Amino acid sequence: MGASGSKSRGLWPFGSGGPGGSEGPGGEQQQQQQQQQALARARGLCSATPFVFTRRGSMYYDEDGDLAHEFYEETIVTKNGRKRAKLKRIHKNLIPQGTVKLEHPRIHVDFPVIICEV
Repeated sequence: MGASGSKSRGLWPFGSGGPGGSEGPGGEQQQQQQQQQALARARGLCSATPFVFTRRGSMYYDEDGDLAHEFYEETIVTKNGRKRAKLKRIHKNLIPQGTVKLEHPRIHVDFPVIICEV
């Protein structure tokens, strides 16, 4: 329950066997081929950097140019002869912030190497 790992052969680049790997006739030769394929895949990944330098902004600009996560408008509601102030959330005329440069680079979530083992 909840497991989403792949158990097919040839997808484990580290060590021998790996998840779902079983030794059978010609298993050693097959294992060497799998390791070579894993190394070839790892070399192909080296062309891309494991770091992330930008992210999508989570804030919005309103009509006045103010930047915030949410915008509210104060409205006056009259109920039983009493005036009451109420906040109404604004959804229209908001412009997304766009791409934001990160102060410190982060490691990409799909980086296939274990950095620290507990």
